[in-house]
Amino acid sequence: MKIAVYNEYKKSDSPWLGDIPRHWGIKKLKFLATVQPSNVDKKTEDGKEPVLLCNYTDVYKNEYIDSRIDFMRASASVDEIKKFAVDVGDVIVTKDSETPDDIAVPACVSEKVDGLVCGYHLTQIKPIDLYGRYLFRLFQSTGFNAQFIVSANGVTRFGLPQYAIANAFTPVPPMSEQETIARFLDFKTAQIDALIAKKQTLLEKLAEKRTALISHAVTKGLDPSAPMKDSGVAWLNEIPAHWAAKRTKFTVSYIGSGKTPKGGSEVYVQEGIMILRSQNIHDKGLALDDVAFITDEADSAQASSRVFAGDVLLNITGASIGRASIVPTPFPPANVNQHVCILRPILGLVISEYLHLLLCSRQAKDQISALENGTSREGLNFQQVGGLLFAFPPVNEQRKIVSFVSEKVRTIDRQCEKALSVIGRLQEYRSALITNAVTGKIDVREWQVPQEAT
Repeated sequence: MKIAVYNEYKKSDSPWLGDIPRHWGIKKLKFLATVQPSNVDKKTEDGKEPVLLCNYTDVYKNEYIDSRIDFMRASASVDEIKKFAVDVGDVIVTKDSETPDDIAVPACVSEKVDGLVCGYHLTQIKPIDLYGRYLFRLFQSTGFNAQFIVSANGVTRFGLPQYAIANAFTPVPPMSEQETIARFLDFKTAQIDALIAKKQTLLEKLAEKRTALISHAVTKGLDPSAPMKDSGVAWLNEIPAHWAAKRTKFTVSYIGSGKTPKGGSEVYVQEGIMILRSQNIHDKGLALDDVAFITDEADSAQASSRVFAGDVLLNITGASIGRASIVPTPFPPANVNQHVCILRPILGLVISEYLHLLLCSRQAKDQISALENGTSREGLNFQQVGGLLFAFPPVNEQRKIVSFVSEKVRTIDRQCEKALSVIGRLQEYRSALITNAVTGKIDVREWQVPQEAT
């Protein structure tokens, strides 16, 4: 079936929605649904009833709320349970975020889960004259969601008041049309998501290939006929006979980290001296699109955290623990905060690029994982970083390994870039399709599930 447009349109009187089909209505959301921010906290208190709590991450990470989610256990009063019980068709949206363009993220309740209530930091919307799945897709659309971006208030964290959601201009097709739009989008987005999943699987395989390539090169070298010896380390096994197993601390002149300037993120400025944080450190290189800056005055108190070209940086806390980057040449003055460790190679013992490969290898990831799961759940300390054990060839051989691996990795990275580009285009198409369907830019009234899909 070829998707058409409607024959007649009218102005919606909303700059965000544009023209809508002539037979559609438009009302503020509060006249179509009950809009209620929840105040049920993630606590268990005496005198209250045990409940399952649908919390912020449940909504942010899932399009649909159902029994497959491992809900947090908490407690609520009888009145709270009555008011915030989650029913099929409810739409639950996040009402605050770190950025205004990442707000009002929706999830739709697709299954009744006994004892489940809507939790704090969320707004629960119970449709009255709307189909829940249509409203869910409406919140995913660019035009409808733009109303919330401009209404979000805050500085370091942005909140969305109940008034902004309740008074959002909402296009209202006939109920049967809402249901058709929802079915159409469920089918089409599932197709797109399947294509995206294939590309994401490819990315995972390429990442595994990249790690395996590096790991083999830094433990076995490039010459398969080279005589081998027992490394004396169980997880290294045999290494080339002329290599040496050493701890990192014997190959670097400095191991240290920085600190967050006094005042934290409040003292960051638009221009000044860079301060590199964990989000800037990636195995493939420094990501500087979200870099922070501090003043010259703040920098003067950060002398021990200054980085230099050739330093290798390692994330030592948080979800990104173990990611590593090289400070390139040339590089402007910069510091790191306390979540990033500086390793400064000793010339003649190890080159920066080879140390970086070591930290990107499976051997590094496994050692760091073992430390993290043992005594260092809060992160790695300098002693543990210095104790990481690797195989080191002579410097001239390190350069050959770096050259070989770099060429192979470039090919893998190009494949990753192509896959990411396809994913980006599919996500853009998905967003545009949702927006066009729920705001009436395309007419799907005659759409039916293709026979080959039934």
